[in-house]
Formats: sequence, structure tokens, C-alpha cells
Amino acid sequence: MKRRSCQQCGDALQGRIDKKFCSDQCRFLFNNQKKRKAEVTIANVNQVLRRNRTILKGFNPVGKTTIRQSLLTKQQFSFDFYTHLYRTKNGMVYYFIYEYGYAFAADEKVVLVTWQPYMNHPVNKVMFRERFEEE
Repeated sequence: MKRRSCQQCGDALQGRIDKKFCSDQCRFLFNNQKKRKAEVTIANVNQVLRRNRTILKGFNPVGKTTIRQSLLTKQQFSFDFYTHLYRTKNGMVYYFIYEYGYAFAADEKVVLVTWQPYMNHPVNKVMFRERFEEE
């Protein structure tokens, strides 16, 4: 008969035939390690989003301002991560990190804004649907 062992520590198992762990502690450790590995990507993305939000907040204390893109880059701002988009009626796209947003303007400039109540309209849903349909 094949010797059964704990999936966490390797100790011999006794009892039920479908038992996988020798104790609750080993079961908790095994599942916590498994979950931690799965959530590393989420934690890394959240870290980038928090850093980006802090940078935007620091450059935009009044609600709307324009700065050079190089200032954001020097602060290690990542343009690859954002939480949602907003498209204006004239087609300008704002990339938001929670309540702070930015849009690319002419001459390597970036317009910084904060989320406003009027931005809650169906255009946002259409924007996301269009983005996924293109892929």
C-alpha cells in the first residue's frame, strides 16, 4: 500500500483515506501560501496604482492643471496602469486612477483633472465595450 504524506510538511498521514494534511496548521499554511502566490500580481498592480495616484494627487492640488509628461516620467509614473477611462464629447480620452485622471495634450503635455459628477454617464460603458470588441 502506498504511504500517504501531508502535502505541507511531508509527515505520514493517519486516519481517513482522503486526508491531505496532518493538522489544521499544515492545512492553513498550505492554503495561505497558495493564495499568496496567486495574489502577487494583484498586489503588484495595486502598488503601481497607489504610486500613480499619489503622483497625480501631488501635481494636481486644485482639480485641473497642465504639466509636462517628463515630470510624471521622472516620478516613475506608469502610463500602463489605470482604473477606468472617460471620453469627452469631442473625443479626448482621460485615463483615471481612481479619482485622479490625465489626458495627453499637444507638445508633450498632460492635462491633469479630478473626477467630476457629470462624468457619470453611459459614454464610459460604451468606451469599455468598444475597447473589448477591438481585441
